[in-house]
Amino acid sequence: MSAPAAVPVATIERLAEHAGKTVRLRGWLHHKSSKGKLHFLQLRDGTGFVQCVVFQKNVAPEFFDAVGKLGQESSLVVDGEVTADERAPGGFEVQVKGGEIVQAVEGFPITPKEHGPDFLLDQRHLWLRSKRQWALLRIRDAVITALRGFFDERGFVCMDSPMFTPSACEGTSTLFEVGYFDRKAYLTQSGQLYAEAAAMAFGKVYCFGPTFRAEKSKTRRHLTEFWMLEPEVAFATLEDMLELAEDMLVHVVQEVLARRRTELLALERDLAKLEVIQKPFPRITYDEAAAILKQHPQSTFRPGEDLGAPDETILSLKYDRPVMVTHYPAAVKAFYMKREPGTDKVKCVDVIGPEGVGELIGGSQREDDLELLLERIREEKLPEAAYQWYLDLRRYGSVPHSGYGLGLERTVAWIAGVEHVREAIPFPRTMYRMEP
Repeated sequence: MSAPAAVPVATIERLAEHAGKTVRLRGWLHHKSSKGKLHFLQLRDGTGFVQCVVFQKNVAPEFFDAVGKLGQESSLVVDGEVTADERAPGGFEVQVKGGEIVQAVEGFPITPKEHGPDFLLDQRHLWLRSKRQWALLRIRDAVITALRGFFDERGFVCMDSPMFTPSACEGTSTLFEVGYFDRKAYLTQSGQLYAEAAAMAFGKVYCFGPTFRAEKSKTRRHLTEFWMLEPEVAFATLEDMLELAEDMLVHVVQEVLARRRTELLALERDLAKLEVIQKPFPRITYDEAAAILKQHPQSTFRPGEDLGAPDETILSLKYDRPVMVTHYPAAVKAFYMKREPGTDKVKCVDVIGPEGVGELIGGSQREDDLELLLERIREEKLPEAAYQWYLDLRRYGSVPHSGYGLGLERTVAWIAGVEHVREAIPFPRTMYRMEP
C-alpha cells in the first residue's frame, strides 16, 4: 500500500498546503451519501474531516462500485485533487481519482441516531471516533501542551510523583487501598507532598499525572481517576500562586483558541465566553463569598462550611471569568495549609470556573513551621511515622513555599463547553464504570 512517489501522502488538517495538487489520504469512512453517478464520502484521518467526491467517470468501475457498498468506519486510501470550496468544512474538498479499500465494514454499532450515555460509554473504544469526541480530546491534547509549555517557559522542572503512597494527602476517607507485597499502600490522591520535596531541591517544579479519589459521587464534576497538574514553588507566597494560576489559565485558553478553533466550533462552543478570559480575575475572600450566598434565595449555605457544588455555581454565575476565593476556615481545609496569623483562616485559594463548571484549582501557602505542622498532623490523627519524611522538609532548610493543583478534566470540560467531565478523558473511570 505504499504511495507512488508522484502522489504525496497528506493529512486532512494540512490540505491547504496542497491546493490544486493531487494527494493521497488514508483514513476511515465517517459518512456516505450517493446520488446517481456520485458518491460523497466524509473521510476522517484523525487530524480532521473532509468531503471526498467520487465521480463515476473519474475512477475505475470496480472502485466506484466498491465504494458504493462501504459502511461506516470502513478503512480506505484515496488519491485525489485538493480543490477549494468555501461551502466545505475547512474550505477544501477532494476530487477522487482512484483508491483502495483496506477493509469494508458492515454494522458499525454507533450509528448516526441518538444513543444513551450508558451505551456510548460501553462503546467508548469506538465512540472516540465520533466528531464530538475527536474535537474534545484534541482540545484536551492542546490544554496539556499549553500547560507544559507555560511551565517550561518559566523555568519549572517536571518532577512526577509516585502513584503508590504509604499515606494520605487529602484525607483518609477517599483512599483506594491496594496490596503492596506484604504491606498496604494507597493510590495517590495528589502528588503535592512529593512536589514539595522536589521544590526544596529544584526551586520551581510541577508534577502532572493521574490521581485517584474513592469518592462515592455521581455528579458531572467527579471521576475516580483524573489528571492533576501541580506546581510547587520555594520562597513563594499565596499571592504568588494567585498570579501564577491567573497567568496559566489565560495562557491555556489563548493557546486553545489559537490551535483548536475548528474543534471548538465543531462543539458549537461560544467563543466569546473564552475570548473574555483575561486578567485580572475577580478575587473575594471566603467571608465575602459567604455574604453573597447568604443573600441568594436558592442557597442553603451555612457560614463555616466548605463550599459545595451549588454554592460554587451561584458564585461562578456572577462573573464572566474564573473567580478566586481565598482564606477559608482552617477546619474545612487540609492539614498542610498555613494559618493566617491571629485568625481561624488559612492562606488558601479555590479558583472557581465560570459557567457553573466548579472548582478548577485548589491551592495554598504550605505550613513551613515544623511544630505547627506536627500539631496539625496530630489534630487530624494522621500516622506520624508515615509523615516523617515530609516533616524532614521543615527540619532541614525550611522556607515559605506554595502550590496548587489543577484538575485537567474539569478544565477541558470548561474550555470545550461540555457538561460532564467523563467526556474530557479518553476512558473515564467513575463509581460505576471501569470498562472498557
